[in-house]
Amino acid sequence: MTIMEERFLPIGIQDFEKLRKNNCVYVDKTAFVYKLAKSNCPYFLSRPRRFGKSLFLSTLEAYFLGKKDLFKGLAIEKHEAENPEPWAAYPVLKFSLASGEFTKEEGLNNALVFSLKRFEEDYALPANSESTLPERFKEDLISAYKKTGRGVVVLVDEYDNPLLKNINVNKEQEEANRALYKAFFAVLKDCDAYLRFVFFTGVTKFSKVSIFSDLNQLKDISLDRNYDAICGITQEELEQNFAPEIEAMAKDNDFTKEECLAELKRMYDGYHFCMNCPDIYNPFSLLNAFSENDFGSYWFASGTPTFLINKLKDINFDPRRFDSLIKIDESEISNYRPENLDPIPLFYQSGYLTIKESNKKQRSYKLGFPNDEVKYGFLKSLAPSYLKVEDKPAPFNISLLDDTVEEGNTDGIRDWFKALFALLPYPASGDLDSITEQSFQNVIYISLIVLGKYCRTEVHSAKGRADCIVETDDYVYIFEFKRDGSAKAALAQIDEQGYATPYSADKRKLFKIGVNFSSSEKNITEWEVK
Repeated sequence: MTIMEERFLPIGIQDFEKLRKNNCVYVDKTAFVYKLAKSNCPYFLSRPRRFGKSLFLSTLEAYFLGKKDLFKGLAIEKHEAENPEPWAAYPVLKFSLASGEFTKEEGLNNALVFSLKRFEEDYALPANSESTLPERFKEDLISAYKKTGRGVVVLVDEYDNPLLKNINVNKEQEEANRALYKAFFAVLKDCDAYLRFVFFTGVTKFSKVSIFSDLNQLKDISLDRNYDAICGITQEELEQNFAPEIEAMAKDNDFTKEECLAELKRMYDGYHFCMNCPDIYNPFSLLNAFSENDFGSYWFASGTPTFLINKLKDINFDPRRFDSLIKIDESEISNYRPENLDPIPLFYQSGYLTIKESNKKQRSYKLGFPNDEVKYGFLKSLAPSYLKVEDKPAPFNISLLDDTVEEGNTDGIRDWFKALFALLPYPASGDLDSITEQSFQNVIYISLIVLGKYCRTEVHSAKGRADCIVETDDYVYIFEFKRDGSAKAALAQIDEQGYATPYSADKRKLFKIGVNFSSSEKNITEWEVK
């Protein structure tokens, strides 16, 4: 049996005890457990989905239950030796809200009741089903404290899932779930004397949910430099913990070790959760990549961000904004308000954008895609709504566009786009003036970017901005678009503004392409190449 066959990757395992008992590879995060546990402060942590929040919460649970054997050889073992009361066991009440029928009337209520029942059974507490849900919660906390003589540890996993499930789906149920939360978790403030530790996790921090207003002592560590690597994997952790997997992956893909590491970084690294944060890898994607020995799009394929795509459609969002870094204030990045038309805070909290630059004086950030897996996965998910190609005939295939771009076939590129525009429907209003230059530029941009090409829009030069530049290994395409103008004027602008100057010493073949789009014909009517 080889070394690789003896190693077990914890794909899909979110239970710390199961992971340890099955001898899975584990990136040690227990130093963070000890740092948090030393305080009696209630905490909140926001991280994207499948980033290790549930596993970290399970690690906290095992620690507070005093399961010493599970932590053998880990960082916390040394720290705990200095604890006046090492491995003390506390009553733990855990709410797991990652799944449930939360779009239904009693869905959230049933999930909370289930957790209370389990807690009552574990500690042989009296169950008063006649009490209201908040009253029962309070009675359980007091009873557990009196019976064990120790404060209760309350852990809440994916608290925001019952709210996210209803966004743009069931506004009435979303409000009902908010109201239930407000009454239920307000109990924590009243029962502070009976609590040892409180920890909430979620993807999104909803600013109007009671845990952030009524429970105002909750400390949000989502942007805290001290906890930047609490979830996810750093470069050092990658190379220390996965050396055999990196070696095997490099060999399988005919890469050197350095080339393999560079490809892993390009695909899965790049997350930042505070100012001056080290690069953080997506753990879900890394583990799946090592398991498959392939650089696939695992995180994005594990869940479609339907509500995010719908939000972009609702506000007619220009996807070319993603071409450059997007500035946002610190106050905006921390909270989500459903009535806010700007989707950028939600895109950050959901993991589709991350911090790329920060300004400490302004308390502001600039956001961008963390890596290529997210960038191309997300933009590809936009394609159906922006290109409206779900029901197009078989000959309409974006891979045909890929072939023409790679071959330097500008006539083929033109014909492909003309075929696409011919299939797109007219505006429902019949108002041809609503077809803006931006509208057809968006179609071309989305089509090119989903190919995985190096595609940029509104590219600045000394005299102006090129509409679109696409680069391949052998070719550079500079596009200038006009609506109800002329392709000749577009070509002249490329020359006059010096858009091609940065490529004067480039050995690749350069194409300058002027394009005119007719709003009356709703298609490309002129296409000139120089």
